[in-house]
Amino acid sequence: MLVAPTPDRSFPTSVTRESATPPTTASASRALASPFVEVMRSLGHEAERGEAMVRGVLWASSARQTFGPTELLALQAGIYRYGETVDLAAKLVDKAGTDVKTVLQGQQ
Repeated sequence: MLVAPTPDRSFPTSVTRESATPPTTASASRALASPFVEVMRSLGHEAERGEAMVRGVLWASSARQTFGPTELLALQAGIYRYGETVDLAAKLVDKAGTDVKTVLQGQQ
């Protein structure tokens, strides 16, 4: 199986004034979003980051690149974080669905 290489995505660990983007209509609409939407958006970005990491490792391993202990430990931590992100997102969606069902049953 061949996996196409993904573009190198570097994710900043912090935002500085120089790297912050100016307000746009998209960022203005995000300011009005509910906290649940913001959490789900953040989890989505984190899941995309995990997927990109896994794709990158698959591509590198198919190109016969070897990994040292440091890279393998970083990979293990990244995959753990990716799994926890997916698990948390699933729990939040399940809880939200249950809450909606409860509200709808209360209106009958």
